[in-house]
Amino acid sequence: SDYGNVFSVRLGNQKMVFVCGYKMVKEAIVSQADNFVDRPYSALFERIKKWSLTSSYLCVDGLFVSNGEQWKRQRRFALSTLRSFGLGKNNMEQCICQELQVLQEEIEKEKGLFNKAVSNIICQLVMGKRFDYSDHNFQLMLKYLSEAVQLEGSIWGLLYDSLPGLMKHLPGPHNNIFSNYGALRNFIGEEVKRHKQDLDHNNPRDYIDAFIIEMKNHKQSDLGFSEANLTLCSLDLFLAGTETTATTLLWALVYLIRNPDVQGGWHEEIDRVIGQTRHPTMADRPNMPYTDAVIHEIQRIGNIVPLNGLRRAAQDTTLGGYYIPKGTSLMPMLTSVLFDETQWETPDTFNPGHFLNAEGKFVKPEAFLPFSAGKRVCLGESLAKMELFLFLVGLLQKFSFSVPDGVELSTEGITGSTRVPHPFKVNAKIR
Repeated sequence: SDYGNVFSVRLGNQKMVFVCGYKMVKEAIVSQADNFVDRPYSALFERIKKWSLTSSYLCVDGLFVSNGEQWKRQRRFALSTLRSFGLGKNNMEQCICQELQVLQEEIEKEKGLFNKAVSNIICQLVMGKRFDYSDHNFQLMLKYLSEAVQLEGSIWGLLYDSLPGLMKHLPGPHNNIFSNYGALRNFIGEEVKRHKQDLDHNNPRDYIDAFIIEMKNHKQSDLGFSEANLTLCSLDLFLAGTETTATTLLWALVYLIRNPDVQGGWHEEIDRVIGQTRHPTMADRPNMPYTDAVIHEIQRIGNIVPLNGLRRAAQDTTLGGYYIPKGTSLMPMLTSVLFDETQWETPDTFNPGHFLNAEGKFVKPEAFLPFSAGKRVCLGESLAKMELFLFLVGLLQKFSFSVPDGVELSTEGITGSTRVPHPFKVNAKIR
């Protein structure tokens, strides 16, 4: 950064400290993990919460912005519950491979959409079901989700958080954030209603069932086990489990089409290790160093979450020689880590060699932090890694991807809360 690795910016009446570069970001979110574990207040989220809930919203913060004991309990509950329904296990592999088959068939019909396939995986964990790709409600919810995520991270979201008193009275695209979340809340609320009707207390089917059962043990507690918070937590999982992985798959196509030699090398490794008939499995990954390197480099240069979740200092501290007072908002910038010139040989160039040693074996540099790090590390990291490997290998096993002659895909991207490629059309040719 031109301003050094620690600098502050004033947004409205708030001061935010930006932390850049692998060493300083690691210092903040790993070495001082306890101090920077909490999220600061956000006027934007407070209003989303009101739009997302129908009842009183005391102790209702979902997973992403909750703090303290409520956050610890909700994160622990979500992780253990999702694991019990297959997160990181073999039956999750089967679930992804079945979805891959549907996706392959849809791509052949020229209808394939990554966010539907990816979303169906988290839907099975959270709601116990997958949706047909032509389901109108499902399509609508994914559209609302993408739009809300883009707007939250745009200038409109920033303006709302900086000047909430003014922005809540003004017309503009920021108002779509709240109406979209209202529609998403209704969508998940209907699912919760259906789950309550045929719940078997001895045989929970998914995260919603397990949460409803857990609510009975916490009637008087303030740990967030309420129906209102179930909606918000489910929404957090639906959002996090859809948008980031689907966006990574889109960036994969951009970089594979722009680098046909890499796509060819990947095809060669797939044909040699798996062949073109059997489904890939996670057991194949250790034998596919080039595949692993390409996927990691797509995640690095795709830079899906360019910033990070904001943090808040729990007590006075210092970072890089600067005094950070208690209560200060802190943004540990992931972009600055994934493109840190001291950590990557060619940070601005697509180069799978970043993840291969001289013998061609896969290596993972410490500065590879697309899922962040420390206590707030992405809850779905293991699921995302499994999805990326199985979906991408399965797609490249069957197709080669290109664009019409003369078309050049842009790597610029559209930045919101996530960074997505500009829309593009792709030719998928059966190999």
